Amino acid sequence: MTTALITGLAATGALAQTPAPAPTFATPPAPPTAESTDPVKLGWMVGSPPPPDRIIRWADGSFYTFPKFRWSFSNFRQLGPTTNVSRGLGAPVPLPRAERDDLDAVTFTPLGKTDPMTWGQAFNANFTDGVVVLHKGRVVYERYGGALRVDGQHIAQSVTKSFFGLIGQILVAEGKLDENAKVAQYVPELKDSAFGDATIRQVLDMRTGLKYSENYADPKAEIWDHVRAGGVLPRPPGYAGPQSFYDFLKTVQKEGEHGGPFAYKTVNSDTIGWVIRRVTGKSAGENLSDRVWRKLGMEQDAYIAVDSVGTEFAGGGLNTGLRDLARFGEMMRNDGQFAGQQIIPKAVVDDIRKGGDKAAFPASYPTLPGWSYRNMWWVSHNEHGAYAARGIHGQTVYIDPKAEMVIARYASFPQAANAFNDPTSLPAYHAIAKHLMANPR
Repeated sequence: MTTALITGLAATGALAQTPAPAPTFATPPAPPTAESTDPVKLGWMVGSPPPPDRIIRWADGSFYTFPKFRWSFSNFRQLGPTTNVSRGLGAPVPLPRAERDDLDAVTFTPLGKTDPMTWGQAFNANFTDGVVVLHKGRVVYERYGGALRVDGQHIAQSVTKSFFGLIGQILVAEGKLDENAKVAQYVPELKDSAFGDATIRQVLDMRTGLKYSENYADPKAEIWDHVRAGGVLPRPPGYAGPQSFYDFLKTVQKEGEHGGPFAYKTVNSDTIGWVIRRVTGKSAGENLSDRVWRKLGMEQDAYIAVDSVGTEFAGGGLNTGLRDLARFGEMMRNDGQFAGQQIIPKAVVDDIRKGGDKAAFPASYPTLPGWSYRNMWWVSHNEHGAYAARGIHGQTVYIDPKAEMVIARYASFPQAANAFNDPTSLPAYHAIAKHLMANPR
């Protein structure tokens, strides 16, 4: 159709008789759901060999991309080097069971929302791979999803930090570690790093002044250099940086002063891991086995990711069975006791429960108002005195002393930072606690 003809038709009104086609817009993709990203339904790593588009590899980094990490979080040992955390040769200490069928219907209102959600709905909303609820030491709820099995293991991510913060505080209580001493007193190799003039207490509470970003959304953040040095993520071609966790720690520079506000930085945990090894003469994993795993009568060995020289990733490399994570939480709830034995000193648990300096806890954690940080544990200071070990993508051990409740959860939430899943997690935990208190059995 020529321009002249178009102009003429318009002048006579002929074009007005033909309605213009409706504009078309691309339909935005639906947000991922737990159901649509279920690793079993998607068939990741199934076959001998799996189809090329179903293979997950460490070397190309695909193991840490969503939704593939919904499989890899429950199969980390297949992807990289690890070391064992032995449970010993004794029989497991059973967890008493008293399952309830009323918890899935418990309702709560997610943070920032007005519409209620149920505990049952929250399972998939949080991309939960497994959750165990203990009440008064008995399993009242246990459910699995994703690739995690009852007898499987899952990466704990930064819940790992709380285990080694705990061991650090145990060494303080035993007089083997001076919390006011400088790190360089125990690890002279760090004297020229940012940690050289930091105290053990400042490292345990993450109140160190370090040039180190933990912004998971920033590909240039130092956290990525840290984990590449330790081999937790693959290195780019031509990589010439630090070759181990310890090598990386030596490069960390100071920014600001120690003793200021709490600033969450994983390198603090690996520093504590080095201190633990130096003070005890045993690796961090051996300490965890001797002081916790063997004593608690765990069902399974645990394991920890290690770097090229066998150093454990104390900042996030622990993998455990879900029920064993719950056993650990129950020991913490019971003042360090489990199955009639004092596993760790009560004073250590008390020191964690009291929390850190709330004034030092920054406002940049909008889902955690009024919280604090102590010995690598998160302390709520709420009316129930709840405190937690927390790891990215939704890992948690949530302990509510007043409700006599422990929740252990493994998950593979799409976003790393827990601020994304806290709105449908923290109020859910509190609602379950109140329900159990109001409806004891």
